[in-house]
Amino acid sequence: MKYMLLIYGNDETWAQMEAVGMDAVYARHRELVAELEATGELVATQGLTTVDARVVRVQGGVPVVTDGPFTEAKELLAGYYLVDCSRERAVELAARLPEAVWSPIEVRAVMDEAIPE
Repeated sequence: MKYMLLIYGNDETWAQMEAVGMDAVYARHRELVAELEATGELVATQGLTTVDARVVRVQGGVPVVTDGPFTEAKELLAGYYLVDCSRERAVELAARLPEAVWSPIEVRAVMDEAIPE
């Protein structure tokens, strides 16, 4: 089964990570990526940027585009891991992400089929 580990954060999260040292945060990510590549559990991982982000809504049949990614939330989606493992393992991996100390990591199962027939 595939799971998305969704990493959230906000300005407070970033400040706390910078206080610890971003080199240490990145080192923990590199260690986890190396482990998941070695076990064959890593499908994909990327950080996300807010640069040039947009929010799109359709109102009255017309797309309305605003600067984003500022939806109605305290945290922003900052990155993700896509892993192929059990739910228990996905939860274990989420707890090992450095950001989990300061902000939520959401674990969500990936549907086998994106759009049912």
